[in-house]
Amino acid sequence: MARNNGEEKPVRGRSDKALAHRLKRLRSESMKPPMGLSESETKARKNAASVDCGWGRLIFAQTFDKPSELVDALRKEGPERRDIAFYVRDPHVLLAMAPQEIFLDPSHTFRLDLATYRSSRRQPRGFFIRRLSSEADARAVNRIYAARGMVTVSPDFFWSNRDNRAITYLVAEDEASGEIIGTVTGIDHGRAFEDPESGSSLWCLAVDPQARHPGIGEFLVRRLAEHFAARGAHYMDLSVLHDNAQAISLYEKLGFRRVPVFAVKRKNPINEKLFARPLAEYDALNPYARLIVDEARRRGVHVEITDAEGGFFRLSQGGRSVHCRESLSELTSGVAMSICDDKAVTRRVVEGAGLLVPEQMAFDGDEEALAAFLKEHGRVVVKPARGEQGRGVAVGLETMKDLKRAVANAREVCDRVLVEACFDGEDLRLVVIDFRLVAAAVRRPPHIVGDGRRDVRSLIESQSRRRAAATGGESTIPIDGETERCLASAGFALDSVPAQGEDIVVRKTANLHTGGSIHDVTGIVHPKLVDAACKAARAIDIPVVGVDFMVRSPSEADYVFIEANERPGLANHEPQPTAERFLDLLFPLSGQKSAAHALGKM
Repeated sequence: MARNNGEEKPVRGRSDKALAHRLKRLRSESMKPPMGLSESETKARKNAASVDCGWGRLIFAQTFDKPSELVDALRKEGPERRDIAFYVRDPHVLLAMAPQEIFLDPSHTFRLDLATYRSSRRQPRGFFIRRLSSEADARAVNRIYAARGMVTVSPDFFWSNRDNRAITYLVAEDEASGEIIGTVTGIDHGRAFEDPESGSSLWCLAVDPQARHPGIGEFLVRRLAEHFAARGAHYMDLSVLHDNAQAISLYEKLGFRRVPVFAVKRKNPINEKLFARPLAEYDALNPYARLIVDEARRRGVHVEITDAEGGFFRLSQGGRSVHCRESLSELTSGVAMSICDDKAVTRRVVEGAGLLVPEQMAFDGDEEALAAFLKEHGRVVVKPARGEQGRGVAVGLETMKDLKRAVANAREVCDRVLVEACFDGEDLRLVVIDFRLVAAAVRRPPHIVGDGRRDVRSLIESQSRRRAAATGGESTIPIDGETERCLASAGFALDSVPAQGEDIVVRKTANLHTGGSIHDVTGIVHPKLVDAACKAARAIDIPVVGVDFMVRSPSEADYVFIEANERPGLANHEPQPTAERFLDLLFPLSGQKSAAHALGKM
């Protein structure tokens, strides 16, 4: 079978040599960039063509008669938008006309020849691909965009363009939860501007960083390629940053080849990191520090990285200077830090402010008292009095054997060990900045899904690699005694092979650093939980804090206080404006607030 314009037709009366020659010719023709058209072909297409994609316009540079007209089009970019001029014929000429306003995007263009592309026999496992079909889908796509640092789109735009013949929105939906876990946008050039080359392009491929299924991005790309091939498109192009090795590897695996096609963008705050001179040691910052540094630079706040490995930086503007370590700043007092550092002290302080706390005992070596506490409560939690990132924490202990082992593990982190009554429910983190709630998220423990082939160890390692890739190495699932205990309680060992679709929780703690995932619930969190978190912040007298509760549901009022973190990871809570509110706290007259004051709108 040979594919011509997306239709499968039998090839009769041709030798293998002739067929190979034809496929070679088709590949050669489709790999030509759209910059060598004849005069008649150029006139046949629409002039000055562009497509509004919601995040900005995709401007087809080959449809502009003069470079000056293309520059003028880029100058009409809307606020908070990112226009892209694609298929720029002579980028050096364009840049020379407006060097202070535009820049050459540091991305490669890759092309998939749809005449020779072949679909995979593999099918998605645990999710499926479909078209975007509702406003809820649109909101979910925006959530993924924000989590990936992309420009968000008004949900109304998605919905109003659902019947747009030039734009195709695909989403990946989790079969079990119904959540949208990936998205991709396709542009049909023929329907956008009567492209004589019958091209198409792929944009905004994004996968939810919390997604646990492999291959989501690959199947989205494949489905879009099949869609355009069926429409008769000759090729599908995409643009990818030159240093995105993971994405480039995927595209090359699927048969994409690099082509000499260029894109130009405007020098705006959204694009600043692509054209501005990078800060020294910026790449060594972790995601939590980088989020704040990016927001500071966007506002024009001066940034000096003082220790990249530790996440330290100094922010300065208008004679004011604040030294920070991620979300911890000089505005947080040493007393507040001391209160958060010792979980027993934190508990006493917030209990005095009227918050509900679980019953607790400090283990001093008295095993009889420990056994009595376990008997009274049935299930308990063990944690070091001091520690972070979930180290030494064990949840849901029901036997003295497990309890003693957990105490020994906790003592490796801190000599003082606390034992608490276990509250069944979900782990809720509330981020409070300037004594107001900014974000709320449920943190869920890591789990794996069996495929009937691989053992538990392999599934954990695979899931751990995905979590590490999605979080810049911040989240991995340790295979240790706590993991083995949780597996054993569910009837599994590391060498067990779970059935296909079987869902197994591999650790009871939901901390991000031990493989947990984070799910935004800011829009549904109960007002009483918000009030309790703000009370805790005021009792500790701390301007930025992550307050942890165990709750029945984030939309219900029942809770118990767990702990307070003086350095919450703000990057874990996108799309909520955590970095923006942090900069508002440090520099109240920066950013949009400053502009509003200047214009008399506040």
